[in-house]
Amino acid sequence: MNMIEQIIVVLGISLEVFGAMECQGSLMAKIEKRQLIMFCSILAAGQTVTLGIGHFLARFLSRYRAQTGENFLGQVIAAAILLFLGIRLFHKAWKNEGLLERREEKFEVKRFLGMYLGNILFTFLAGVALGFLGSSILPLLIAGFVLTILVTVVGMYTGYRLGFEYKMRAYVFGGLLLMAGGAAVVFGYM
Repeated sequence: MNMIEQIIVVLGISLEVFGAMECQGSLMAKIEKRQLIMFCSILAAGQTVTLGIGHFLARFLSRYRAQTGENFLGQVIAAAILLFLGIRLFHKAWKNEGLLERREEKFEVKRFLGMYLGNILFTFLAGVALGFLGSSILPLLIAGFVLTILVTVVGMYTGYRLGFEYKMRAYVFGGLLLMAGGAAVVFGYM
């Protein structure tokens, strides 16, 4: 999988973080730099580690498959994962869960971590898909780290200034990117 396709997939996963941070930003009475650094640190570290673990697991399983000459199964699994993740984001956009938009003076760390831990499985699955496709680990982790910080900051300020109305668009665009990654696997690698 080339670098552009990797960035497309990682950006698709990162747009889910954008939607969550936009919702969080819409609730903040004031964005404090310390809180924003904490958000970026938690999310960037979590996304990077989770992508890395998924990638490592898939590469480990692929080594066994490569000895037997069966890389096709890994590509099928990767395409299915990417298509599933894209459909999942479309579903989240269609469902468009409402949010009672009210300012909160105090940040609730437990709620934030619960929300993030609920979505970390899907980042792991994206790492597995990219690992089965033979992507390079270092550019993948760098892209995941940088894009997560970027979407965290932009999502937080978008929510703070404009509310959470762009969440649905971010989910649709992320779903399109993941579906495009899945389609690239289907048409390019099989």
